[in-house]
Amino acid sequence: MPMTNQPAVRRGRGRRPADEVRADVLRTVGEVLLAEGSADLTFERVARLSGVSKTTLYKWWPSKGALALDGYFHAVEPTLAFPETGDIRADLIAQLRAFARVMTETSGGKVLAELIGQSQTDPDLATAYRTLYSAERRRLAGERLQAAQRAGQIRAEVDVQVVVDQLWGAVYHRLLIPDEPVTDEFVLALVHNLLDGISGRS
Repeated sequence: MPMTNQPAVRRGRGRRPADEVRADVLRTVGEVLLAEGSADLTFERVARLSGVSKTTLYKWWPSKGALALDGYFHAVEPTLAFPETGDIRADLIAQLRAFARVMTETSGGKVLAELIGQSQTDPDLATAYRTLYSAERRRLAGERLQAAQRAGQIRAEVDVQVVVDQLWGAVYHRLLIPDEPVTDEFVLALVHNLLDGISGRS
């Protein structure tokens, strides 16, 4: 006997896989942050835009700052991916230029500065900043610099984490204390001064 037409069983929105739900939230938060900044970012607004309940949001993110940081990191992660062409000078310039563009041509710089400031009084955000953003960014840069060491492009005794501080720390300094802008000339000078050295001795 042929089956009669029956309405298709639809999976409720609340039954979506957790990874899919989380991805929707992070995409929503990232889009809002890079377009507008964090001033109008609230759990209520994110719940409305993403279709995810506030209860679920609070279960995954203990504060607005932690939610904003997670969304920010996922929004900028593709842009800040570290290239590996085999030329450490070119790769450092490319990555720092991408970082500078996010900091100066979107709301990313303002958002990151706000999050760093908020982390001083928000323990959950401070922990999230160290584990999700700072540690991950340092790891990616450190791995690329270590590859350059193995290729003989950087001296074996150089502490690559200090190099990370010298390069990206200088950009963060200008971001937080904007006496001078983060320009392309600044990025090039950072890389060339570090790799070529500033001593007048040959």
